[in-house]
Amino acid sequence: MVEPAEHARPDPDALLAQVKEEETHKTRGRLKVFFGAAAGVGKTFAMISEARRRAMEGLDVVVGYAEPHARPETEELLLGLDLLPSQVVEYRGAKLKELDLEAALKRRPELLLVDELAHTNAPGLRHVKRWQDVEELLAAGINVYTTLNVQHLESLNDVVAQITGVVVRETVPDVVFENADEVELVDLPPDELLERLQEGKVYIPQQAEQAVRGFFRKPNLTALRELALRKVADRVGSEVLGARDRQGPRKTWPTHERILVCIGPSPSSAKVIRSAKRLAVSLRAQWIAAHVETTPWRGLAERDRVQLHRHFQLAERLGAETVTLSGHQVAEELVSYARQRNVSKIMAGKPDRRRGRDWWSGSLVDQLLRRSGEIDVYVVRGLPGEEPARRQEASPGAQDSARPRAFNGRAYGWAALTTGVCSLVSLGMLALWPKFDLANLVMIYLAGVVFVAARFGRGVAVFTSILSVVVFDFVFVPPQLTLAVHDTQYLVTFIAMLSVAIVISALTARVREQAEAARLRERRTGALYRMTQALAAARGAQNLADTAMRHVQEMFQARTAMLLPDESGRLTVRSASDSRIGRAANDGGVAQWVFDHRQFAGRGTDTLPAAEAMYIPLTTGHGSVGVLAVHHAEPAYLLSPDQRLLLDAVVDQIALAFERDQLAQAAHKAQLQAETENLRSSLLSSVSHDLRTPLAVITGASSSLLEGKPAPQVQREMVQTIHEESERLTRLVGNLLDITRLEAGAVTLHKEWQPVEEVIGSALHRLERPLTGRQVRTAIPADLPMLEMDGVLMEQVLVNLLENAVKYTAPGSGISITAAQTGRQVQMEIADEGPGLAPGEEKKIFEKFYRGERCREQRGAGLGLAICRAIVEAHGGRIGAENRQPPAQGAVFRVTIPVTGAAPTIEPETAGA
Repeated sequence: MVEPAEHARPDPDALLAQVKEEETHKTRGRLKVFFGAAAGVGKTFAMISEARRRAMEGLDVVVGYAEPHARPETEELLLGLDLLPSQVVEYRGAKLKELDLEAALKRRPELLLVDELAHTNAPGLRHVKRWQDVEELLAAGINVYTTLNVQHLESLNDVVAQITGVVVRETVPDVVFENADEVELVDLPPDELLERLQEGKVYIPQQAEQAVRGFFRKPNLTALRELALRKVADRVGSEVLGARDRQGPRKTWPTHERILVCIGPSPSSAKVIRSAKRLAVSLRAQWIAAHVETTPWRGLAERDRVQLHRHFQLAERLGAETVTLSGHQVAEELVSYARQRNVSKIMAGKPDRRRGRDWWSGSLVDQLLRRSGEIDVYVVRGLPGEEPARRQEASPGAQDSARPRAFNGRAYGWAALTTGVCSLVSLGMLALWPKFDLANLVMIYLAGVVFVAARFGRGVAVFTSILSVVVFDFVFVPPQLTLAVHDTQYLVTFIAMLSVAIVISALTARVREQAEAARLRERRTGALYRMTQALAAARGAQNLADTAMRHVQEMFQARTAMLLPDESGRLTVRSASDSRIGRAANDGGVAQWVFDHRQFAGRGTDTLPAAEAMYIPLTTGHGSVGVLAVHHAEPAYLLSPDQRLLLDAVVDQIALAFERDQLAQAAHKAQLQAETENLRSSLLSSVSHDLRTPLAVITGASSSLLEGKPAPQVQREMVQTIHEESERLTRLVGNLLDITRLEAGAVTLHKEWQPVEEVIGSALHRLERPLTGRQVRTAIPADLPMLEMDGVLMEQVLVNLLENAVKYTAPGSGISITAAQTGRQVQMEIADEGPGLAPGEEKKIFEKFYRGERCREQRGAGLGLAICRAIVEAHGGRIGAENRQPPAQGAVFRVTIPVTGAAPTIEPETAGA
């Protein structure tokens, strides 16, 4: 019996969601958006006018932020309203007025006006965007009025850019607009808006003239107006459905026409689809083509799969939205989905003849008429003689696939065996208890029916039911061993037994089918989840292609190939399950056509059907990222609704994975470009001064020498200055070249076994003059092992560290150099008695162009320590710095070099050598 819609039980999940929504609205403020197509339509004017009316009703209204745009009528409306003082923020020499969020939260008015929802706040405020301020106000329970233009909606950003040629930078997430409690459309025809623009009521004359030539052209305004109207209309439609659902049991509210057409493998579905298209055009209605996949349909023949796929393609070509539903009762699923989508009309094909079960439950049309309630049902009759012709067209292999299923003798043998076992058990029970009532033996046969139904399905179970009645009559009902019945009361027993057995077999078979369907869904979901995890873990296009190809092959038991574009946009096979499909995908132009046109093609489709495989485009919102080639032994297998849905989900996940990888590469490239730009800027800013200073000194001293004849002492000092600045300039240029070569990997280490004391001695000798007047203490053990290193580069490390100590410590202060072996490494330390390092600088000082806060007055480019780190790390060592432990003062730099292998032994020289 069909439960009437008005007595249908409400959905518990929907009721719970409704209760949660109502609880949220009790504590959250209400948001009203004054929505328009463009600036100047009157959103701010309408908002303030509405606020004045609410203030006259006694509501506490405060203007948090309003932008009158120097329009006299808007400024006049603000008079008399309570204005919240703006927060003034200084940015790049200008004073910007912003909403004072803290003051608004502290004031807590009943209604707050916040103009320009998409506005970007000045740097330094709590939130980056004004809509975030509004969200905090709503969360605090404050009602807000605000304004918004359609071009600022995030989902329409690219559409607006395509229409107007202007990329809008300030956007608002659609969820903010969708969650608004009320949206009021402020509309103005384009001609009137342009007239206001020319009158200077929108922008000042100079800006208005520029706007008319650019964004405010009439075609742009017309398109934006349509977008705004459609957005508000969609919202109104959602509000209608929400109001309908809150009324209780779901019914259709025919606020606008929407048609649902039922399709299946029957050839008459094509006429139903075309009739639905004509009706949709005449009513200007949306229409949906739906197919209900019931558990018995999972055994569709290949011919029916192809036919069903063609019907879906026909509906899509004619502009329908196509869906595949799943359920046991076709009519119930269709009516439920129709009410969910607020469908006003259902169209179905008229059956040519009644099937056996139609006499019991009625045909699909009968069931739709009983269940549809307020929904109109249209019945379309197929064309005479259509079925035979269409069956011949279904597929090249239609004759083979149309053959009936093979007789499952094994299953029917089990049915007979089960009935025999039940009879033997019953005979045994009668032998033990002769007075055992025959009616109780029926239960044993029913148990056998349940077993057969659970094991082999509906048809075999019905056979078992009939066989059980016959055997029960033949063996147990007097006169025994005949089918004659003397007592008529047994006829009632036979009828009841047969009816119960058939019902039980049907229910058990349905449970079995539903369990099989659940297992199938679980396997598909699990496979899709595993593929998603694998794609998320893969990095690089090649790894993604291999991962995707492997999982697609496992899920569909098909041969697959993945084609990706090269830099010129031409497709190449990046991964293939075997060489055959790889060659087929690479040789033909089908894949390239699919990639360029973003459409299915190949085997089993209407486009290039002679191809060896089906080619599916991997598309995202930014275009095609590749093509997937799939070859299955049965082309129709991939065309069935369930496999098509799974294939679409798989393709979407693969496309998103490739898009994510492309975006990651683009982000990495952008990061490298930004780092390169930062490096260039840092290099110019850091080096330009250091280059100009010695050049200026050299130029000045040399000019003085050329222009006059200074005293010998002055002349010597000038020459000395030129020499010193030339050396400094040479060191700076050398450091720049060294750090460039080190980072590019162009420096080759010439490692030789070197005594540590010789490298330290060479460094001290090079800095003999700068170290004059300082006490240099060295502590190097005699048994310190030699190290395999580049002596020249390691000497440069020590020179840079010692120069650093000389530069940033007071004249006459001491420097300590120690070396010691710790395990399989040698550690050298250079300690000074200077001011030390500022907190947090221990690692920063080794970065390029970084100079310590306590060393700003000293000249330098900040490259010496960066060169030291690069050289030490090239040797497999490490370098670090820290302040010396009290009571000592200054900083200590530690260089650690590993001891690799055994040093060669040096034979002592003989006397005769």
